[in-house]
Parts: sequence; structure tokens; C-alpha cells
Amino acid sequence: MTGKASRPTAGRLVPLLADLVCVLVFATAGKSTHESSTSEWVVLAIVWPFALSVVLVHAGLLLRRRPTARTWPEGVLVLAVTYVLGMVLRLVSGRGIAGGFLVVALLFLALTMLGWRAVLRLTSRRQAARAG
Repeated sequence: MTGKASRPTAGRLVPLLADLVCVLVFATAGKSTHESSTSEWVVLAIVWPFALSVVLVHAGLLLRRRPTARTWPEGVLVLAVTYVLGMVLRLVSGRGIAGGFLVVALLFLALTMLGWRAVLRLTSRRQAARAG
């Protein structure tokens, strides 16, 4: 072990925060669509299984010193763990997982969690092409 403390960098925090925003938007949209008459606190009941899953998969990747902003394979792994573990935790916590919810959740999470990575990759490539 070295004398330096390991500190998270922006390059490590930004992908985590971006994925957490994806699951928060997912939960907020679900609440406003299906549970609009309930308290705003229900968003926490919706989001926690997915947010915990995001944190765990990012931690696992970071422990293995893997980048978390790449679409393949890390972004797909983040999506898969977030979706599967999030659904398992949701089910264990007593919330439902209807067929329609499974499909919408997968589509939304795939679009957003892989989408921001794809946009980042395209913009990075364009910037590199302009600089080179």
C-alpha cells in the first residue's frame, strides 16, 4: 500500500453520476406516470434497488481498474447488472415487476445508460479528429 490516499477523480465519478441520473429519471418518470397521486417519497422506493445496483457494479469495475464510461463491454455490464439486480431487489422489497414494466425498464435503461456513453464516444472521436 502506498502513502497516497486513493481519491475518486472526475473521470471515475462522472460515469457513476450519469448512471445514477438515468435511474433517477426512470424512477421519476415511472412515478409520474403510474403513481402520480402518491407522495414524492415513492420515488425513493422505486429508485433504491436500481441506484444500489449502479453503485455496486461501478464499485466492482473500479476495484478491477476497469473504465466505466466505455459502452462495450463495461457499459453493457453496468446496464445488465443494474437491470437484473435492480429487478431482484425490487421483487424482494415487495414491489411488483409486471411484464410491461420489465420491457419498459430495459428499453429506458438501455437507451439512457448506453446512450450517454455512445454520445461521449462520438464527441471524443470528433474532438480527436479535429485536434489531429
